[in-house]
Amino acid sequence: MALLHEDRLFPAETETRKIAKRLYESIKTLPIVSPHGHTQAAWFAHNQPFPDPVALFVQPDHYIFRMLYSQGISLEALEIGTAQIAEPRKVWHIFASNYHLFRGTPSRLWLDYAFQELFGMTARLSEKTADQYYDVIEARLATPEFLPRALYERFGIEVLATTDAALDSLADHAAIRDSKWKGKILPTFRPDAVVDPAFDGFCENVEKLGAMTGDDTSVWRGYLNALAERRQFFKSMGATATDHGHPTARTADLGDKEAQQLFAAVLGGHSDAEQQELFRAQMLTEMARMSLEDGLVMQIHPGSVRNHNAQLFARYGRDMGADIPSPTGYVEALRPLLDRFGNEGKLTIILFTLDETAYSRELAPLAGHYPCLRLGPPWWFFDSPEGIRRFREDVTETAGFYNTVGFNDDTRAFLSIPARHDVARRMDASYLARLVAEHRIDEDEAVELAHELTYGLVKKAYKL
Repeated sequence: MALLHEDRLFPAETETRKIAKRLYESIKTLPIVSPHGHTQAAWFAHNQPFPDPVALFVQPDHYIFRMLYSQGISLEALEIGTAQIAEPRKVWHIFASNYHLFRGTPSRLWLDYAFQELFGMTARLSEKTADQYYDVIEARLATPEFLPRALYERFGIEVLATTDAALDSLADHAAIRDSKWKGKILPTFRPDAVVDPAFDGFCENVEKLGAMTGDDTSVWRGYLNALAERRQFFKSMGATATDHGHPTARTADLGDKEAQQLFAAVLGGHSDAEQQELFRAQMLTEMARMSLEDGLVMQIHPGSVRNHNAQLFARYGRDMGADIPSPTGYVEALRPLLDRFGNEGKLTIILFTLDETAYSRELAPLAGHYPCLRLGPPWWFFDSPEGIRRFREDVTETAGFYNTVGFNDDTRAFLSIPARHDVARRMDASYLARLVAEHRIDEDEAVELAHELTYGLVKKAYKL
């Protein structure tokens, strides 16, 4: 008995399923291109074994522990936030005995894929099988085949991008480069900590930015120069993209004098919420200007109310599974940036959303018109079979396929990467099969599109 059915996610209707299976066969072994995610460069720099099953599956994956937390299981019981897990088998039993909570979720698909394909498990994870799972996984993790670099190669990954703070030294990336290993691990420039006045320690971070570059970041021009220099450093280390996690998609295009005054206000610590939002808006436009100059692809993913659970944030800090989607407007919010740069064919801005209502109403029409815009794939809460299907249905008629950028996994859980890409490939094959079955495209076109959605578009969009 297998954990996963070979026809999972394919259409129920027989003839359409046959088409989907043919399309999937044509793409299932293509290399994985992962241009946006949160895996750690240190894994590949040091190439040390993962310590235990909990450190591999539970601790790094907020999809896992947020579901357990929602059912009253404390983060203390899961040892979340600890540098070294004291009782990993105990934590694993908590996870295993609550595995039923993941029925119907994409996490279940990802986990079962890893359990079956990597560890050869055939019985479902439960309290009864918890020790069997733990022992098998623990034993495999001690073998050379399960070191991070070996898994990277086994997964067929061609390129993997991390997400790195603007102040990061990128020492682990340098170590990977110096090791002469052939794996392609690229950094991504994430400047939130030095462009968002609401970010904890913003003023100190701006001062550190100046210390790193030798620029006077207490003044507007010196601050912008320092950001440009850090971008160039990231680019020299292989980066092809930037990433911006703002609360909204608001942009601004202030005059130089007004921008200087606003910067002085936020850096002086006496700005109000509106000034802080205006500053973030201005910085998105400044980042677009810099992207036009240095060629880095710009990713904007607004719409998350970060750290919604104040008690967890106070105790554990960021990224504890309490970020919640919020309605987000794009048409007027992006207008100042697009008025200035929207018609630039040499600029690429990839838009993500956590507000699905914006797909057909705003994002698809925008990307279907402005040369600089592309649509990022279903992301975060919508990186799921139904999320992928809704995305294709909502945007294709207006933006087409070629104004999208394929798929990215956006994951901290390394072993979920091949599983997530497999889900995306199956869902895209299913969507294309339906178009063929309805005589909206021919099958030879579907084969070409399947290849583009899996491999071609992502490489082109991210300049890989």
